[in-house]
Amino acid sequence: MNNKTVLIFGCTGQDGSLLSRSLLKKGSRVIGTTRKKTNGIENFSRLGIEKDVLVKEIDINCFEAVETLIETFSPQQIYNLSCQSSVGKSFSNPKETLDSTIKSTLNILEVAKQTSYSGKLFFAGSGEIYGHTDIGATLESIQQPSSPYAVGKQTSFNLVKLYREIYNIKCLTGVLFNHESPLRPKSFITQKIIQGAKDISEKKTTKLTIGNIDVIRDWGWAPEYVEAMQAITDSGLIKDQIICTGRGTRLKIFISKVFSFYGLNWKDFIEIDKSFFRPNEIMQNYGNPERLNKELGWKSETQLDTIIEKLINKNLN
Repeated sequence: MNNKTVLIFGCTGQDGSLLSRSLLKKGSRVIGTTRKKTNGIENFSRLGIEKDVLVKEIDINCFEAVETLIETFSPQQIYNLSCQSSVGKSFSNPKETLDSTIKSTLNILEVAKQTSYSGKLFFAGSGEIYGHTDIGATLESIQQPSSPYAVGKQTSFNLVKLYREIYNIKCLTGVLFNHESPLRPKSFITQKIIQGAKDISEKKTTKLTIGNIDVIRDWGWAPEYVEAMQAITDSGLIKDQIICTGRGTRLKIFISKVFSFYGLNWKDFIEIDKSFFRPNEIMQNYGNPERLNKELGWKSETQLDTIIEKLINKNLN
């Protein structure tokens, strides 16, 4: 058990909620921020922690607001998980996506610099910065972002590196590949597939219309990934890390496994609509977790079949 104070920007999303629960279990005091207190608090309720996190409503892009928060609570660690997190949505609203990612990163870093903040800062990155990967991406892999979301995450990654190397801020990025839980918004493809298969099995609908089913992604279990975030932040190493399973799975296989759970043949119910295809679609994107395993002993344990079962049964552990 510990009594450290942790500040989480973007505390009510999937990762922020799961991270809050994990930190509380370990005895930390958790201060969280959100743009609107009415948004996302249901995740806290589902996890049974709605009374345990002190939630503050602030504009993360406001220097004075962030400065006041840090000076008031003196957190030993800060996690920035706040941004518009949908790759698909970033194409239709790139300005909001870039503002929410780049401005928040820069503001937090600048507050840390000007206030001589001495604690650790973790920033949530994304494997999307690597674009198409022929082999598992490492930190040395070429970055080739192909969406506004990925461009924002790449800029954030470079800003964190810059402030670490030039201003000696104890900041780092955890480059996260896809990770799922029942707290994922319904707009995400994994949730859409699971809900679609369930509705078909209950005769509520007869078809599920989606886009490109041949893309390959690296899907992990979000409750494990928030443990990786902490391992990286707690470590004496102040360096970026990749958080992933190292296993790429074709979306078609994911679909097949979900429909099989309900005793259905997916081919009878899936309709492909090319209007759902993304511009600059990344056909294959997965990472290499060897460095994180070697340096900090973390590795993904939950296999895809188990992840799917947990998603279907809404298991949050």
